[in-house]
Amino acid sequence: MRIALIAAMANNRVIGKDNQMPWHLPEDLRHFKQVTMGKPVVMGRRTYESIGKPLPGRQNIVITRNSDMTIPGVTMVSSLSEAFDQANVCDELMIIGGGQLYAEALPCADILYLTQISLDVDGDTYFPFWDDGQWVKSSDDSGVSANGLEFHFLKYVKKC
Repeated sequence: MRIALIAAMANNRVIGKDNQMPWHLPEDLRHFKQVTMGKPVVMGRRTYESIGKPLPGRQNIVITRNSDMTIPGVTMVSSLSEAFDQANVCDELMIIGGGQLYAEALPCADILYLTQISLDVDGDTYFPFWDDGQWVKSSDDSGVSANGLEFHFLKYVKKC
């Protein structure tokens, strides 16, 4: 099973502010759905709360310290390793946030799906730094959104 991180980030690595994304980019939401559909998605509790419901067509796994928390249609776990154990058999498991989970999962990741948004914004949550020497950019598709934001859909694969 490959481990993939998927995130949208501004030029300054911001991925969120006040538990929300500080931009509206419908093209990225479509890209996210296309990449994650049919795959297990692992997220932290606050990321789940910002989404507000299980993502359809995907096994939803939420990591939380609250062992009493239950959400219909969601697998609740207490650690990243437990999330790996609970994931349905799949080729690719998707880590979808937030910042702490990205930092914890990055060392074991095989693929990074990043939407780079040509924007600098204030935020309180950042995508972690990674060692460029360990990754190869395998695709870079760029575009301009209907609201004028430039973006790149990037895919990085970890070197063997």
